[in-house]
Amino acid sequence: MPPKVKITKAEIVSVTLDLLRREGEDAMNARSIASALGCSTQPVFSNFASMDELQYAVLNAAYEFYHGFLMREVASGAYPPYKAYGMAYIRFAREEKQLFKVLFMCDRKGQPLLPSADFSESVDMIMQANGISREQAELLHMEMWSCVHGIGTMLATSFLDLDDDLISRMISDIYQGLIVRHNGGNT
Repeated sequence: MPPKVKITKAEIVSVTLDLLRREGEDAMNARSIASALGCSTQPVFSNFASMDELQYAVLNAAYEFYHGFLMREVASGAYPPYKAYGMAYIRFAREEKQLFKVLFMCDRKGQPLLPSADFSESVDMIMQANGISREQAELLHMEMWSCVHGIGTMLATSFLDLDDDLISRMISDIYQGLIVRHNGGNT
């Protein structure tokens, strides 16, 4: 009798992440995962104590995927780093609709927070570029994120489609307006 093939946690997470990217959150169930792995549900439940544990591992993997997406955009040099974060967020919404919805359009109350280094990095960039306080930079970043998230949501839900040049102009206009306000301009 041939030895049983052991399916690892990493394989389960990888397959589940692929399912999530293609089919969305509804595909994140033991039966769909087992089918994609070509096995019974037993390996899923022998590797994870619960579906919640698996979902948390997959959400972490999805966030790592997103963060890599973000870092590639910054490294491309197409935009200044802070703007690159916003453009990457929006491009992620357009290209990875299902992951965007899971990561950024779901009720996460009561769940542990996922890593969020990009928030701190963004605030630091704003402070350094504009000579404003951390408190002002945090508010400015939340204001920018709200706008960028709105654009991303419209793209992820196919509500409307905008080209990258227009998005870039919109983001610049919003950012420049907020900088004027945070530097004592009229509101």
